[in-house]
Amino acid sequence: MIKYFHEKKGQKGFTLIELLVVIAIIGILATIALVSLNTARSKARDTRRVSDLRQIALALEMYYDDTGGYPVQAACAAIATPLSVLTTTYMGALPVDPGTTNTYFYGGTAEDYILRAILENTIPTGSYAGAEYTCGCAGPTYYCIRP
Repeated sequence: MIKYFHEKKGQKGFTLIELLVVIAIIGILATIALVSLNTARSKARDTRRVSDLRQIALALEMYYDDTGGYPVQAACAAIATPLSVLTTTYMGALPVDPGTTNTYFYGGTAEDYILRAILENTIPTGSYAGAEYTCGCAGPTYYCIRP
């Protein structure tokens, strides 16, 4: 019997317990990495939304300088219809929301407008919080721009 234990001691390799511990540690590290990656992705989408609204606002200002007014849209609507006039001269194409369900909204008169995007995280500083043209901007994730 003593001879049997001495022979086993000389064998090299990992035990089942050691392998299970290593697999568990790798699984925990992979989970942490994926969670932080998803957070970074949602923040990147929000940054793109804010940038897109600023780009649209710049195109609206150029349109205003040339025509003397902004495109008229009495009620808040998706930007595709009221802002299609911007794509001919001021923008190559209207930006598309990087998410799956959100979209950009526009409402305004010839003298004033409001742009709105729905963010995934809390709004950054500099967002307008009002309710003009039925674009409610008081929500915790509504980012709005006015001239």
